[in-house]
Amino acid sequence: MSLQETVLMQLRDLILSGEFAPGQRLAEQQLAERLGASRTPVRAALVTLEQEGLVEANDTGKYLVRQFTAREVTDAIAVRGHLEGMAARLVAEHGVSRQLQGDLQACLDEGDRLLADSPLTIESYVVYAAMNDRFHALILAACGNRALQRAVALNDKLPFAPASAMLPMQGTVALDRDWMLYAHRQHHMLCDALRRGEGARAQALGVEHTEVAQMNMRLALERRVESERFMPGMRLVVG
Repeated sequence: MSLQETVLMQLRDLILSGEFAPGQRLAEQQLAERLGASRTPVRAALVTLEQEGLVEANDTGKYLVRQFTAREVTDAIAVRGHLEGMAARLVAEHGVSRQLQGDLQACLDEGDRLLADSPLTIESYVVYAAMNDRFHALILAACGNRALQRAVALNDKLPFAPASAMLPMQGTVALDRDWMLYAHRQHHMLCDALRRGEGARAQALGVEHTEVAQMNMRLALERRVESERFMPGMRLVVG
């Protein structure tokens, strides 16, 4: 990874983790000192982040951290659902390889094991989130559509758009375990549709699967104090 790519990744992570307040100015020199880099890669990173929609330039050309409305976040989640639904349809139509079937089954088995705990522990939640990311990445990688993969990668740079970003909140894991069981049951149904070559069903399940994330965004907005404690990036969402 080049220095410019490293600075971009670090700055993006700082913004999404809530290190900067919405509307806060991002000064090149201060960022360069914080990241241990020169101003050149920082400037390039800010340009890229403006293109991604995480920062915006004001009338004087200074970069500010963007605010997001709840509608923008839910729209990004909806877009991911349709993109991943398309990926699932392509995988079902192409056929599931033995390797992919084994990798997906390993994800299902791990999720079943983790969700057997009641209440769900924070440690189990973290491992489940990693498994969930792996599950979604396997299907996306297997779809074979580069344009679709790039579209998902771009959409995932928006706040709370990635697959595991809006899993039921860690702050109330005992209450949210049922929602995670529901979402994981959808994983099982999706794998079944993929194995059977049922493209339309796989696509519909991919779209429906994001409803859990939409529900959690609504709950996070209702429980803002708690949600910001566990997901500091919620500070970027206004309204």
